[in-house]
Amino acid sequence: MAQVRMGIIGLGGRSSIIHYWHKPSGDSVVVAGADVSLDKLEKFKNDINDEVFITTDYLQLLAREDIDAVAIFTPDYLHEEHAIAALRAGKHVYCEKPLAITAEGCDRILDEEKKSGKHLMIGFNMRYMSMYQTMKEIIDSGLIGDIKAVWVRHFVGLGGYFYYHDWHGTAANTTSLLLQKASHDFDVIHWLTGNYAKRVSAIGSLDYYGGNKPNDLHCPDCGIKDTCPEVSLTGLTQCAFRKEIDVEDNNMVIMELEGGIKASYLQCHFTPDYSRNYTFIGTKGRLENDDVNDKVHVKTRKSGSWHEMSDITYDIKNMSGSHGGADPRICQDFISLILYDKAPLTTTFAARMSVAVGCAATESIRSGGKVLEIDQGRHKFVSSVGEKV
Repeated sequence: MAQVRMGIIGLGGRSSIIHYWHKPSGDSVVVAGADVSLDKLEKFKNDINDEVFITTDYLQLLAREDIDAVAIFTPDYLHEEHAIAALRAGKHVYCEKPLAITAEGCDRILDEEKKSGKHLMIGFNMRYMSMYQTMKEIIDSGLIGDIKAVWVRHFVGLGGYFYYHDWHGTAANTTSLLLQKASHDFDVIHWLTGNYAKRVSAIGSLDYYGGNKPNDLHCPDCGIKDTCPEVSLTGLTQCAFRKEIDVEDNNMVIMELEGGIKASYLQCHFTPDYSRNYTFIGTKGRLENDDVNDKVHVKTRKSGSWHEMSDITYDIKNMSGSHGGADPRICQDFISLILYDKAPLTTTFAARMSVAVGCAATESIRSGGKVLEIDQGRHKFVSSVGEKV
């Protein structure tokens, strides 16, 4: 196979990256798209070409023999259904995170991956960002010693706009935003430390969004749209203060990882700014990122050696392409996985474990903060290319 022919399931949100796959004279080309929205299908056709296959029934797309692989960008609660159907249809699968909204759902997908003999890859594009790859190299070099503590603060600016004006705001669709948003962060913690979470405890609540507004109220039709602090007149427009919202907007998670590493994760959706602040503390020093100013700082302990004489600041170089160059690189890795069996930076077990942590933390929140063990399932030593993880 010299060229991977791709179909896209779900044409909103993250499907904006599909142009990295559409290279008619290159090693991949987009040939089909499925979505329930006729407007999105028409836009997709205009963006690709008049010959591209479009349908409102994703099963019609999967039935096509001229499609080698599919990318899934549908809402979280549909990932399990769509990924399993695609693998059963004999397609390679790229699935946007989270892999599913339950750990059991992830296990069912991994079972299907193993039976299918096809490749499955998760959209953990943070692993492809220059900042986190730099931090990974620094930690792996031993510069700050053995990691003992991890602190993560996630300021989700515009959290209301992106997560409380549509389907994300209900637990039935997402489990919680500790999957939709924090699956990235739990994965980065696992990846950079080289250890998975063993147990978790969490507290959280719905402190700002939700309320008593009608579930069918949309901002353009609201009588207080001129004064509401969370008004959204374009794109996602469901009222952010509607009754059905039951997903926490303020969460604090503590974890114990393998090797005794202690980690914390804090997430707030009504903060005015957007930032992910990571701190890793080792036996020889401390590593901290500043993603607002694109810097990584290393501070070393006074140890009677050169370490006490200077600290280090790294200026992060963003590559071309969206998300600091991560998106084109993760898209190319999916194609290289299919064509050459080249292992990507992500693994399917890692995707499963980020969901398992998010689900356990959510259960802890909703049961009074009790400590829960993380179920590692039965796939620990299986990934999409068969290597140990």
